[in-house]
Amino acid sequence: MYAIIETGGKQIKVQEGQEIYVEKVNGEAGETVTFDKVLFVGGDDTKVGAPFVDGASVTAKVEKQGRQKKLTVFKYKPKKNYKRKQGHRQPYTKLVVESIKA
Repeated sequence: MYAIIETGGKQIKVQEGQEIYVEKVNGEAGETVTFDKVLFVGGDDTKVGAPFVDGASVTAKVEKQGRQKKLTVFKYKPKKNYKRKQGHRQPYTKLVVESIKA
């Protein structure tokens, strides 16, 4: 069985036991998080939401909080002596999907 959930403005396909990286979700390592915005549940019995499936939820355990590798943002305008260098590290949450309830 698999499901498509919405979190952090993105849609992610998940299965039980799968490790996923999502935009930062509040919670410490070891806590459980429940996602109610389930768009689709597939498997033997398929359910499609309009926009969400009623009564469906996905439960996941927070494994760790972290930040991605640094990105360099460099702005430059030729002949105008304009240069700006900036770094950015996007926070993420690593989750392990425990159960899908349809």
